[in-house]
Amino acid sequence: MKLHKYLHFLTNCKNLEELWAAHCEQMDEFGFDRMIYGVTRYRTKTSLGDPEDFTILSNHDQKYVDGFLHSGLFFHAPMLQWALASEGAASWRMIKQMMASETISKDERRVYDFNQKMGVSVGYTISFRSVSPRFKGGISICAREGISQDQADAVWDQHGSDIHLMNNVAHLKILSLPYNPPNRTLTKRQTEALEWVGDGKTMQDIALLMGLTTATVEKHLRLARESLVVETTAQAVLKASLHNQMFTFEA
Repeated sequence: MKLHKYLHFLTNCKNLEELWAAHCEQMDEFGFDRMIYGVTRYRTKTSLGDPEDFTILSNHDQKYVDGFLHSGLFFHAPMLQWALASEGAASWRMIKQMMASETISKDERRVYDFNQKMGVSVGYTISFRSVSPRFKGGISICAREGISQDQADAVWDQHGSDIHLMNNVAHLKILSLPYNPPNRTLTKRQTEALEWVGDGKTMQDIALLMGLTTATVEKHLRLARESLVVETTAQAVLKASLHNQMFTFEA
């Protein structure tokens, strides 16, 4: 799909599934057949936040996802550390240079060995511009097996500007779409109650608007807090808003 047509498609996607399937197909046309996209909205100076609150998209096989993501190995990945401190795009040649100069840590070496074993050794990482200190997003695009880093760099030299633009637009679109983290999905009533709180309504107002008792409204808000793993209703409104679970057509 040509750039103009693809960007038009991206900006009109209605859900993550549609967007991600098309994006994987588009990157595959450039020779990058496996990807991991991630964004956190809860970054601090000492943490990336609760992994269950991350937005993670990947078309790697389950064995790789389990070994790299679910085990926590990803946190020590050299390119992730680069992405957290940088913006833009970088070749994975950087990792080979670290290995050659022996500036790689023991934990980073574990990641390198795992990726070599799984055939994830050639590619690029894109670190997106953050919209706030608490946001950070990036994507790693891995070249299909049989492609060398020299070949991947040659593809980037020719098409890197377009690939970077496509990923930037995909990232911005993902941020605008509803995302329901596993085990943190709100019911329709919980969402409605949070929306009224976000509109500044009192508990009595919400009960009247929803045709419920105040006790039932409080129950919906308590369950929403539990689902989102927060302590206060204000935090629940913020988290639901950041994940676009409020004021959406789906809601």
